[in-house]
Amino acid sequence: MTVGALLDAGAPSEPVFDSLRSLDTGARFELEKTTRAGIAASKFRVVAGDEPQKHRHLHHILELIGRSSIAPRAKTNAAAIFNRLAEAEANVHGVAIEKVHFHEVGAVDSIADIVGACVALDLLGVDEIRSSAINVGSGTVKTEHGVLPVPAPATALLLQGKPIYARGPQVELTTPTGAALLATLASSFGPLPALRIDHIGYGAGDRDFKEQPNVLRVLLGEATTAPEATLVSVIEANIDDSSPQVLGYALDRLLESGALDASLSQLQMKKNRPGVLLRVIARPQDQERLAEIVLAETSTLGVRIYAAERRVQERRVVEVDTPFGKLRVKASTNNSCAPEYEDCRAAAIRTGTPLQQVLAAAREAYLKSAGHKEAL
Repeated sequence: MTVGALLDAGAPSEPVFDSLRSLDTGARFELEKTTRAGIAASKFRVVAGDEPQKHRHLHHILELIGRSSIAPRAKTNAAAIFNRLAEAEANVHGVAIEKVHFHEVGAVDSIADIVGACVALDLLGVDEIRSSAINVGSGTVKTEHGVLPVPAPATALLLQGKPIYARGPQVELTTPTGAALLATLASSFGPLPALRIDHIGYGAGDRDFKEQPNVLRVLLGEATTAPEATLVSVIEANIDDSSPQVLGYALDRLLESGALDASLSQLQMKKNRPGVLLRVIARPQDQERLAEIVLAETSTLGVRIYAAERRVQERRVVEVDTPFGKLRVKASTNNSCAPEYEDCRAAAIRTGTPLQQVLAAAREAYLKSAGHKEAL
């Protein structure tokens, strides 16, 4: 599906096929247009030769890649993916990496999937890959080791630390091959970044599901400086029986543990009790960990979690010269700025100057350096 999506997005098919033929596996390669649940997509197909499929060790596959005519960057990426996959299989089965039999992954079609994706990415000139959260599917899958739960053990290990979910039909939607490709090549996982889309490609899977289109989508484009829209998780709890010291400590713990923001607001709760609303803004992949901190560090017995959309202007940190020394300032693309509080606080204490004067000096220094005559 990855190869099909990249070819659909504009990667030239013949150079990809020529690179795959140089592996000398005896396979043929086909590309056809099809639809899945009404979505037009490209189906990449590997037709194995007459020889029976072989179970290969890692060194066999690396030798195939090494003596092929594939471009150097594609060779490096393909070898890295297979090494990552071999490490996962070795860990799952408790054997040395040299002893791993790749079974399904060693089949010709899986070699073509990984190598074809690396060649297509190289031909498209892709510099960075970002992935959404990964739908792994659910149910069970039949393997040479018997019936296993989805995600399969190697898939789960490869995606450790990555955001995953299960939605749609009860089938395996992410294989170890796909998981290894993403785990090796993707620089980050999460919401779509700010992007100017140039090309879109859809790669078709074998089945046609009723619940959702069985396609993999690829978006190709250039990063932009537009305000970034990101999805966040909001964690909330109404609390009326924790002390201020406990709540202040909880806020510190949450911010130190990666919360994007955390705040307390006064509430009038049931039975006319004064209380507070604890609100935490978190990255979706951090929500469970931060929710556990709220439950552990406060007296609440439950939390509310819901998704929200966040707009973030692109910003940078610059250092400016002031009468109170060098101070850092956060600046956005429209030249609005916010002096770094901790820097200004330290300078105010060190020089015996009121904090608001130090803040004003930092703003003035930044605006002058940005070409503005006026100062706040």
